[in-house]
Amino acid sequence: MSILEIALASQIWARRHEKRAPAFLESDGLKILQRTVFAFLAFTLLIAGLNLAAGTPQTLADGAASAVTSR
Repeated sequence: MSILEIALASQIWARRHEKRAPAFLESDGLKILQRTVFAFLAFTLLIAGLNLAAGTPQTLADGAASAVTSR
């Protein structure tokens, strides 16, 4: 077989065996949003817990104030 015939046979085989993606449903969007919110909250709580465990809770205002006073 030539390279062209092998490529054509491979393409035909791939098309016959490909799985179609299911249609996007509106409930899928809600699930994605819920998982994103859950991951964000979990990450936020993890960072807050690590800061509390270290004994140095950090805030954006504290960092900005110390940078201005050090000049």
